[in-house]
Amino acid sequence: MGSDTFCGVSTSRQPTILDKSAVLTGLFGVWDDVAALGAGLDDAQWQAPTALPGWSVRDVVAHLIGVESMLQGRDTPDADVDVSTLEHVRNDIGAMNERWVRQLRRISPAELLEQFRSITADRREALTALSDDDWNAVTMTPAGPDSYGRFMRVRVFDCWMHEHDIRDAIGQPASETELVRPAAELALDEVAASMGFVVGKLGGAPDGARVSIELTGPLARTINVAVAGRAQVVDDFGAEQPTSTIRLDGLLFTRLAGGRTPLDHDAITYSGDEAVGRRIVEHLNYVI
Repeated sequence: MGSDTFCGVSTSRQPTILDKSAVLTGLFGVWDDVAALGAGLDDAQWQAPTALPGWSVRDVVAHLIGVESMLQGRDTPDADVDVSTLEHVRNDIGAMNERWVRQLRRISPAELLEQFRSITADRREALTALSDDDWNAVTMTPAGPDSYGRFMRVRVFDCWMHEHDIRDAIGQPASETELVRPAAELALDEVAASMGFVVGKLGGAPDGARVSIELTGPLARTINVAVAGRAQVVDDFGAEQPTSTIRLDGLLFTRLAGGRTPLDHDAITYSGDEAVGRRIVEHLNYVI
């Protein structure tokens, strides 16, 4: 599977300027949540398969270690096999991530958790010390060229999604209190930023379409996308009504966007142009 990267999404406009303190609060918080989950796992839970093909719970944690290690400037280890030939490795980023996963399978779960705590402690220090200029500087991100702050919001999304990969694998879904922590809002902000691409390009919403995605449950919010030549996320449609409305649970929305769960149309309510709504949902997975 590899790291979550965003298929076809790029940023050619002004860089996204995000509040450093808010993003780091979310990122550090989700690292704390992953570490707390890991501390309570037994051997069978560490080996439990996740929704990510080829990866167990321990492999997900190893992947997080690998990404943060690379961001900290550490070299990617060599692999014992040609990882590009593995069925679940789809691209160069996935191959690089797989090298970390295979390397870290050699150590015990206790050592793995200690490495996770160690590398995230190093990253906390480095990110906290980052200047505002460096935080706002344009760099390459999984969503195309954008600010380093946007890159770190993508990291929040990635880590938060992997927290729920672990939770799903061990049968410990987040409570409402655990679900509505700052990382969830930032993760949803990141998904919402890509909905113009999903609705217009992947979902093929026609010119003039006004699509409202209404999320319910603890992660409730509404994402509006207007198609006028190109599809863009908008605050509202002014005096006009949506041409298609899609209503579903907020956590389910993120799991579908990440390709983590099979699509069940019965869990989703459509109104307006239902054919367009269904087509968008069928192409909601933009993460590769």
